[in-house]
Amino acid sequence: MNGKEVAIDYIDAPIGKIPIVPASLNFKDKLGAWNVRWTFGRMSYTVEPGLYAVGNPDTDSPVLVSANYKLSFDSLRRELKDISAWILVLDTRGINVWCAAGKGTFGTDELISKINETNLQQIVNHRRLIVPQLGAPGVAAHLVKKATGFKVLYGPIKAVDLKSFINSGYKTSPEMRQARFNMLDRLKVIPVEVVQGFKYAALLSIVFFFLSGFNSAGYSVAQMLSTGFIAVICLMLAFISGTILTPLLLPFIPGRAFSLKGFNIIIPVFILIFYFSTAFQELHVVENVAWFLLMTSISSFFAMNFTGASTYTSLSGVKKEMRIAVPLQIVGFLSGFILWIIGRFI
Repeated sequence: MNGKEVAIDYIDAPIGKIPIVPASLNFKDKLGAWNVRWTFGRMSYTVEPGLYAVGNPDTDSPVLVSANYKLSFDSLRRELKDISAWILVLDTRGINVWCAAGKGTFGTDELISKINETNLQQIVNHRRLIVPQLGAPGVAAHLVKKATGFKVLYGPIKAVDLKSFINSGYKTSPEMRQARFNMLDRLKVIPVEVVQGFKYAALLSIVFFFLSGFNSAGYSVAQMLSTGFIAVICLMLAFISGTILTPLLLPFIPGRAFSLKGFNIIIPVFILIFYFSTAFQELHVVENVAWFLLMTSISSFFAMNFTGASTYTSLSGVKKEMRIAVPLQIVGFLSGFILWIIGRFI
């Protein structure tokens, strides 16, 4: 998608025509947002980097910096109703502000480059840039000031607070600086993890389903259908626990590390199915132990994927957790798999 597809009109400026984008989202925008939430077209959901206008901005209007990931761009412009402003879009390779700041694409050099490319000095009389707070790790304000003369103001975390931020003379309240990973925020990131992880959970389920037919007498289709059904249920419950239950119940699950939360959430699930299901109660103790190791390892692994989408963790914390958790998850899964295979022949 380019600027012309988003624009509803143009402003004649010294540097040429600047596209005007609406401060509202149409059906196509909302459908696109829904699609990328479910990973469809996610890597190509972008707008053309450059300068855009919202409302009827003039030389004194604020300049807001955003990423060229369209979901970020749309989240910004829809909060600018009754505000005339300029939006300077950086080329973040289609990555959101927060992630791009960590990767370096929403960074000092790109910001300086876009200021110069758009001749922003000729568009506005002031020398202020409002950069989202989550983009701060990638932007060195003093270097931007030195190279371009523009002062970087770090705005609120959420675009919904921009109007209050601008009206208060570019001042943030403590609430504007606080990142919350509430229920709605967590619901928004679940679809991506479900879609991306499901193909692996499904493949694993197919493998276990067909291996379930092996026993000391050879291979039994009847056993495959009965035991394989149990295997699929266990694997899918572990997948659901890690990708859905963990983020939904995140604040209430014991432990700080996501891998530990994913481990803890599956324990009551495991107890419930093995306590109330006759089919599970008939399994050999070796298989019970095997499924405990398999399910906790799988749930822990999928839950850990949310470390990159949460405000609960830092980059250093994520790396530290992975160094500890991943080897334990591998050992737990392999041990469970070996015990499960042994259980086929007992």
